[in-house]
Amino acid sequence: MKKKGIRPFYKAMAYRFLFVVCLFSFLTFILSGNIHQINSVSNINGVKSVQAIHIITEYDNRTKPLKTMEVSTMEEASIYGPIMPISFTGQMTAYNPICVGCTGEVYCPPRQDVTNGNIYYEDESYGNIRILAADPNIPCGTIVSISNLTFSEEPIIGIVLDRGGAIKGNIMDFLVSETDDMDIIGRQRGVHYELLRWGW
Repeated sequence: MKKKGIRPFYKAMAYRFLFVVCLFSFLTFILSGNIHQINSVSNINGVKSVQAIHIITEYDNRTKPLKTMEVSTMEEASIYGPIMPISFTGQMTAYNPICVGCTGEVYCPPRQDVTNGNIYYEDESYGNIRILAADPNIPCGTIVSISNLTFSEEPIIGIVLDRGGAIKGNIMDFLVSETDDMDIIGRQRGVHYELLRWGW
């Protein structure tokens, strides 16, 4: 003789178990953000952009913001600069377009003429910014935020558009006009450089 009520009991337990599993899966899906995305850090030319990395980490609250890596040499800068935000501490000097060996045009394309006192460059992303000479390991078009200066309480944004025979290592040269007093800048030490964009 068959016992009544045993199969319905197991069937009810199976339904309850299935309900719990489905509920758990649904909650896990919702709480995990339910979106898997691939963050692209390339500009239209396929070049990796530190600026794009900053934008992604600023607006994607599911990830921790990337920390800026402090480098000590320009060789390290050339390794890490293309793939992550970097900074370094160094010196700053100043030069003007009538310096010995200067041609009046900056080294990097579009080879802007600076003999007319035009010591700024109009960048599509950063606007009107100062022109800098830097070590060859830092590519043309690199955007730099410069702080800990004696002549400016606010950080100054500049762009690497020039080179210089004495500009090697952790030093940058600040382009000034012919009428500016270069002694105001002199040789700044302990200057902090943060690279906001690596090259063009």
